[in-house]
Amino acid sequence: MVLEVVDVTKEFVGVRALDRVSFKLEPGEVHALVGENGAGKSTLIKVLTGVHRPTSGTLLHRGEPVVFTRPVDAQRAGISTIYQEVNLVPLMSVAGNLFLGREPRRRGLVDWKRMNADAAGVLAGYGIHSDVRRPLGTLGVGAQQMVALARAVATEADVVIMDEPTSSLEPREVETLFSVVERLHERGIAIVYVSHRMDELYRICDRVTVLRDGKHVHTGPLADLSRLELVSMMLGRSVGDIREHGATAFGVDHHAGREPVLEAKGLTSGTRLSDVSVSIRPGEVVGLAGLLGSGRSETARAIVGALPLDSGTVLVGGAALGPGVPNAMRAGVNMLAEDRKAEGIIPNLSVRENIVLAALPQLSRFGVVSRDRQDRIVDTFVKRLRIKVSSPEQKVSELSGGNQQKVLLARWLCTQPKVLLLDEPTRGIDVGAKAEVQALIDELAQEGLAVLLISSELEELLDGADRLVVLKDGAVVGELVGDQLTQDNVLAAIASGDAAAGESRAGESRAGESRAGESTAAESTAAESKAGRSGEGES
Repeated sequence: MVLEVVDVTKEFVGVRALDRVSFKLEPGEVHALVGENGAGKSTLIKVLTGVHRPTSGTLLHRGEPVVFTRPVDAQRAGISTIYQEVNLVPLMSVAGNLFLGREPRRRGLVDWKRMNADAAGVLAGYGIHSDVRRPLGTLGVGAQQMVALARAVATEADVVIMDEPTSSLEPREVETLFSVVERLHERGIAIVYVSHRMDELYRICDRVTVLRDGKHVHTGPLADLSRLELVSMMLGRSVGDIREHGATAFGVDHHAGREPVLEAKGLTSGTRLSDVSVSIRPGEVVGLAGLLGSGRSETARAIVGALPLDSGTVLVGGAALGPGVPNAMRAGVNMLAEDRKAEGIIPNLSVRENIVLAALPQLSRFGVVSRDRQDRIVDTFVKRLRIKVSSPEQKVSELSGGNQQKVLLARWLCTQPKVLLLDEPTRGIDVGAKAEVQALIDELAQEGLAVLLISSELEELLDGADRLVVLKDGAVVGELVGDQLTQDNVLAAIASGDAAAGESRAGESRAGESRAGESTAAESTAAESKAGRSGEGES
């Protein structure tokens, strides 16, 4: 065994995060670690990496008992970690981050020329060709994650822990990651792989360990479990119950007769956005599709006033929206940002304080905020969103990533918005919590909330959106509705970059006027898509 956990228990105030958990990692294997948010995955990783010391139990590294009192102890022992949220230094150069703590030196001084050259060579193998002298924070989230991956792999590690490593990556980068995993496997390096994406787990993992409510549920070859069996272990429900109730998808309610509650017209911002237009009706879920860097997040940020515009207007209820985020909030337009760590949670505040933060002006009378009203709102949304928390006064930083995401959703929902912009709302969330969030969005749409949904998972958009607006290089290249909502059509729109063609195809589909050969192909594609969705719900 390269790494072993024996009967480890970890307790916090009022919470037993791990309850006599055992875990074994063989040299060279790719071992999946799965469970719902709050199951104990993050706590186990922090025990393995020296962030937390176990309350009881033993940690063995290559058969020898070890005690890691801080992360650097685990790193020196050969345990390297890639976290879901990039934990590098944004103001430092890309090269500096890659070689942080192990900079090449010449005569006692950092050899910047050699370090930059070595960094450029290493990162080229990960598809990153940016100037390594620029600050890391100027790169996109996906590129930053690849730098973190390259840094972790470059160290002399015999264990690499990957916590949701693909959550910020586009498909090309995901393939690069998988090739890195294969190289590590061939070198005999063991990998702990945490992900909520079933396709990834079944593609690259050898064995799986399932945690639920802080307890060990199962360890064994992943190939021996069907997807339904794996999910049933994670959720603690029977396969039959999941088959009947677990395939929750967003509702489809076009509300075609209603006027848009939000219209964004001709949004243009430097080289990031070019004449982007989007409209959303009450009760409608509109998805933004496209590769990373296509302008999805920029569109949402422009709508709420967080991205300055060169031209374009945003109308809410027919009235022009003034510049700036405060005007958007007052008009009932709120946004859940992609990076919950940097732009969402306030880690040192409690769950209660994080939830009511945006609603404080509504809760105050003559400048005094009612604590009773706060408590009622918090209690309502903790129950409604099933946020796992020991107390509303618990620090939000102590929650799992999925529960932190639910806290942010609660923050904006308690302001009773008209329009909610969701940028990667299920990023880093496990299967159970993902279904809960999707069901919640469905419920909110049915109640009349207008939703703009951004996701890097195309299946999530196809299943969840009434309409898809496809972006490429900051411009709209197609709009898909009804039977046009297929993966092939989205990819074709991205590849062709022809907005007119995309609009024409959508119009032909609605009118049923396509040529006979094209109609046959379209019907076949739509039928295959429907069959695929049905099969995915039951697989």
